[in-house]
Amino acid sequence: MKKIILFGISCALLFSSCVSKKILQAEQFRYVQLQTEHLALQEALKSCDNTNNENLRKRAVLEAEIESLKKQIGFLKDNNNQALKQLENLSVISGSQAESIKKSLENIGSKDAYIQGLQSALNRKDSLNLALVTNLKGAIGNMDDKDINIKVEKGVVYIDISDKLLFKSGSYDVTDRAKEVLGKVATVLKNQPTIEFMVEGHTDSVAFKNPVLLDNWDLSVKRATTIVRILQKQYGLDPTRMTAAGRAEFKPVADNTTNEGRESNRRTRIVVLPQLDQFFKLLER
Repeated sequence: MKKIILFGISCALLFSSCVSKKILQAEQFRYVQLQTEHLALQEALKSCDNTNNENLRKRAVLEAEIESLKKQIGFLKDNNNQALKQLENLSVISGSQAESIKKSLENIGSKDAYIQGLQSALNRKDSLNLALVTNLKGAIGNMDDKDINIKVEKGVVYIDISDKLLFKSGSYDVTDRAKEVLGKVATVLKNQPTIEFMVEGHTDSVAFKNPVLLDNWDLSVKRATTIVRILQKQYGLDPTRMTAAGRAEFKPVADNTTNEGRESNRRTRIVVLPQLDQFFKLLER
């Protein structure tokens, strides 16, 4: 009778050992897959094109990948810990195997710290943007929001200035009031020497032509270059930090079929370009 009981116990231990080994092997295979995916993500991010729209898209992708990787790492930690405890309790794992699993868990911990570093960098960039917006609004004062609007969207600071505030109708000659506003904006931007920005000219959809300008493309570009020259020559901003661009009528913010919509679309936008170099450097390390 004792032999039968001992035989039953031995079978149970053997069966439990096999199941635990299978769990460990499955988790180790899953870990290798996760590590491969993570390395693939690193390689993909290295090849990012450092343009404004591409940076915005990659920021969103990076944030989504960070969240996904966090969840997968947490799941893998739980399963590896459980498998390790089961194997140690059954005394069927060698010391070297246990040490190997522990090192794997430590490696996962370092990746988790790396992700936290990326998240901290993103949070710091958001804080800097918020501070910049606060400084700009403080410098400009109580100006009508219809004439100038400062906002943050998807981690990028936008300064929209209405057409009627900056330019004479159908022209790229600036008004006296425009120089006052641009001077206040320039003061804040000058105090942030690492910031690069783009000046965009925008028009409504009404066809435009005169002896000098062929269409809205010409008008929007000339307005952008006029603003850039003023910021450079009158207010001393470094020209290497600036880009001038014309969008014509093709990036509207309102309906061009109404007078109010067309008025909103006739604007000059200053875009503070996001700097994602810090994230790329972290990825390379």
